[in-house]
Amino acid sequence: MKIAVAMSGGIDSSVAAALLKQEGHEVFGVTMKLTDNDNNQNAIESARRAATKLEIPHHAIDLRDIFERVIIADFCREYSLGNTPNPCILCNRYIKFGVLWEKARELGAELLATGHYARTERDKTSGRYLLKKGKDRQKDQSYFLYRLTQEQLAHTLFPIGNLTKETVKRVAAELKLPAVKRPESQEICFIPGADYINFLKDHATTMPPAGPILDTEGNVLGQHEGIAFYTMGQRKGLGITSAKPLYVIDIEPAKNAVIVGSKEQAYADVLIADSLNWTGGTMPEKPTQLKASIRYRHTEAGAEVSPRGEDSVYAKFTEPQMAVTPGQSVVFYDMDTVIGGGTIIRKGR
Repeated sequence: MKIAVAMSGGIDSSVAAALLKQEGHEVFGVTMKLTDNDNNQNAIESARRAATKLEIPHHAIDLRDIFERVIIADFCREYSLGNTPNPCILCNRYIKFGVLWEKARELGAELLATGHYARTERDKTSGRYLLKKGKDRQKDQSYFLYRLTQEQLAHTLFPIGNLTKETVKRVAAELKLPAVKRPESQEICFIPGADYINFLKDHATTMPPAGPILDTEGNVLGQHEGIAFYTMGQRKGLGITSAKPLYVIDIEPAKNAVIVGSKEQAYADVLIADSLNWTGGTMPEKPTQLKASIRYRHTEAGAEVSPRGEDSVYAKFTEPQMAVTPGQSVVFYDMDTVIGGGTIIRKGR
């Protein structure tokens, strides 16, 4: 079988390609050219070196235009509205498992493989493809994949989903893959140094102006530089003094205001989410007990999930959660299976 492997230049995708080749598949690598920054250029070169070592073809696919129009534009727009988006989730749905897959098909690929720590399984009863957590719970990346459709899951492979990171490192070392020496990046790929504030200043067409920082009583405590530069739960960089620590507990675009309060006030026990995708089936028809994660690496919490109209849900947590953030995704789990998720639009207590 001819399989394209989305190679990022790191060891995870390189090992994924190696394992598939060992299984006897016809494998080739594809790497997305998304920006002109050094990080992306280095990733392409690292992937090319790994492909050379594995003796497989490699293609750098230029997706800069659509990445700018879809991912970066949405990133800037959401921040300008006072939200905190997760561009990796959107990129997976529309770019990596969307446009890149189409390009890979043009090159003859029958399947697309990635280096994500996640797994898929075919449900025998419904015939649906289920998205499941990776075996290595510390590295599980199913959170980033909840927007994938059934059609996308049907032609996707996660070769390292049943492996731990330590095993992947060992395989990479045994194969003497050049990516072993490449440091693992945790930052957003198009924002070198994680300096998103300057990135927004350089790329956003419009940004909200400075405005007031208010307490919960409406008293002005200081001035913010623009609501785009603040996020829920933020404590540092507020530029105000107080006898007690203050946290961002709300952002009100209509008032162009940042609201601060105590750490306790930064917690919420309910949220509303829309833009839903039910990876594991359909929206619950009645209140259903699930586990919910409100950001990557957030410890899942029990929540009662209820339908709210045709494309939104209401989730009430068993215990209040810190920094429930509009713009971020909430992902619902039943044991190790992703049931679905959506974009948080509102939080409360």
